[in-house]
Amino acid sequence: QVQLVESGGGLVQPGGSLRLSCAASGTGFSIYTMGWYRQAPGKQRELVADITSGGTTRYVDSVKGRFTISRDNAKNTVYLQMNSLKPEDTAVYYCNAPRGGGRTYFDSWGQGTQVTVSS
Repeated sequence: QVQLVESGGGLVQPGGSLRLSCAASGTGFSIYTMGWYRQAPGKQRELVADITSGGTTRYVDSVKGRFTISRDNAKNTVYLQMNSLKPEDTAVYYCNAPRGGGRTYFDSWGQGTQVTVSS
């Protein structure tokens, strides 16, 4: 069973940057499309960026041009570089492997990492 461990969150002022990391245990990481999700208080969890095994990336409109997803298959790790952060980016951020229709390949979610953007 794959375990996901997110890290790198924190409190940052508007306009600041953070780099999130997600380390996955187990085998087969490199074959999966991996994604970063976020869940703000009172809202549903949403997929904000994903990256295929070959490195093709996609972003939700609200983060395009500000966030960059990348992966290191040798380290079983996926990253999210977040720049020009806005208060509306405040959320708990998670990683998983999206499979379409709102589903994920990995049943277990990590604990997430809190990102708070506030002055």
